[in-house]
Amino acid sequence: MKHRIVVLGAGYSGAVAAGRLAARLYRDEVSITLVNGETDFVERVRMHELATGRDLKPRPLEQVYAGTGVDLKIAKVTGVDVERKTVALDSGELEYDTLVYALGSGWNSQGVPGAAEHAYRIASRPGALELRERLASLTAGQTVTVVGGGLTGVEFVTELAESRPDLDVSLVVRGELGDWLSPKGRRHLRKVADKLGITVHENTAVAGVDADHVTTGDGTSIPAAVTVWTAGFAVHPIVRETTLEVSDTGRIVVDETMRSVSHPDVYAIGDAAYAMGSKNKPLRMSCASGQPMAWQAADSIAARLTARKLPHAPLAYFNQCISLGRKNGLIQYVTSDDRAINATLSGRVAAVYKEFICKGAAWGVENPMTGVPVRRRHVVEQPVPMREWTR
Repeated sequence: MKHRIVVLGAGYSGAVAAGRLAARLYRDEVSITLVNGETDFVERVRMHELATGRDLKPRPLEQVYAGTGVDLKIAKVTGVDVERKTVALDSGELEYDTLVYALGSGWNSQGVPGAAEHAYRIASRPGALELRERLASLTAGQTVTVVGGGLTGVEFVTELAESRPDLDVSLVVRGELGDWLSPKGRRHLRKVADKLGITVHENTAVAGVDADHVTTGDGTSIPAAVTVWTAGFAVHPIVRETTLEVSDTGRIVVDETMRSVSHPDVYAIGDAAYAMGSKNKPLRMSCASGQPMAWQAADSIAARLTARKLPHAPLAYFNQCISLGRKNGLIQYVTSDDRAINATLSGRVAAVYKEFICKGAAWGVENPMTGVPVRRRHVVEQPVPMREWTR
């Protein structure tokens, strides 16, 4: 019988993992099923562009995996039973021998009253399209307030201010603007925000969201014909309903090979995985983390199934790539454990650099079999036990 591998989610992590597994293993020895809720690959790192009116290139998954041996199944995952080794779908049930969980994350209201009812979000394509339609209806002088000063918030607010200079755009951040950046990076970000006319409310917590304003912790009201919520992400609650060991934020705890520490037939990658990077620091939710995690998981699965030596590729960061509209950007160089150093690349060159990175990530998804050698060794019946690992 074929060893059944099921990959849940075709985002940056799952899409890459499925293709890499198909390139590593013989089709007559394994079956690889990729489950995704949408027919296209969604460039999540471009949702701020989609929301502000830019049309994105369609990337049909059926075309991506044509001829690869990956069985694409368009369905919604409704549950995972790691004891029975089954995945419940809205269209039936799948059994697996090895599961790769890559369902990613969604928006997080942080429990703020009114956020779920009144705020727009860009963590998914449906959310970005809904926001796009609402923004298109706004007239000159109306207010848009963005809550959250992380990468998503900064990229969206600058994209919006550049594309819609007729709107009154503001950003609410809990700390200082760009406080995770180096002094040089913060100066550039502030310069761009000032040039684009963005009002920044620093050291401000949002205590409530209404249809036409947000209320801060000290009771101040900030006008908002539209509120956009970018204050963090959360993994799907489906994981908490399983017996998998998870972190306090609900992410699946994995070892250095992306294998669940509680269930050896389950691997987790991308935003849903709690994995340690350089200097034993958890990897952050990002495309920059997700694709290397996918490589590591796919290569580890292939190695265990073919009784080969496990790969050892420590995951480390090099930079953070931030778009600040279409004409500006910021490349913040970081240490291996993602701490900013006082070295940056900025301006139009940084914008081109960021665009190159985004296109490269999408290319990696669309060409899942390219540049990955097939490992020709017979598949064993079961993964090699951890005690038999070799280094």
